[in-house]
Amino acid sequence: MEDNFGFALGVVFRAYAKVVEAAVAEIPGGPRGYFTLMAAIQGHANSQRALAKRLGIDRTIMTYLLDDLERADLVERKPDPADRRSRHIVATEHGRQRWEELSGPVGLAEQQLLDVLPEKSRATFRALLRTLAHHVSPDDPMVQPSRAIASQKPDRQPAGRTGRRSTT
Repeated sequence: MEDNFGFALGVVFRAYAKVVEAAVAEIPGGPRGYFTLMAAIQGHANSQRALAKRLGIDRTIMTYLLDDLERADLVERKPDPADRRSRHIVATEHGRQRWEELSGPVGLAEQQLLDVLPEKSRATFRALLRTLAHHVSPDDPMVQPSRAIASQKPDRQPAGRTGRRSTT
């Protein structure tokens, strides 16, 4: 089964999720909260809606997560000067400090997972993973997995019928 892409990816993801969850357990929302905080620090949280989409978090859940992160003084919502209905998610000074403290254990967890790879391969693996992640990102309108899958299915006609297929 380890030769199957999906199975192997799932095994690696579950191992990563387990070690990161332990490393960031004290942040509201665990890994979701950590990555939300990271996006706020790196300036990728221009709006709550865009952030939810980028992180793959339901908008309703994102609202509760941000409420919890605000109560913990890790982020704050600031009005967007260009659109008063929108809010930028910005890390507080306390949030920046907590992220700095937690990025070490998260980095160590990643390093432990990658230790099985030869040292020269780790940077290549990370670069390839970034390329793949960018390609399948929900922010990328060019990627439509359902179309890619549908285009690979053979065009089957019911037995005994020839000619045109009905489009209805």
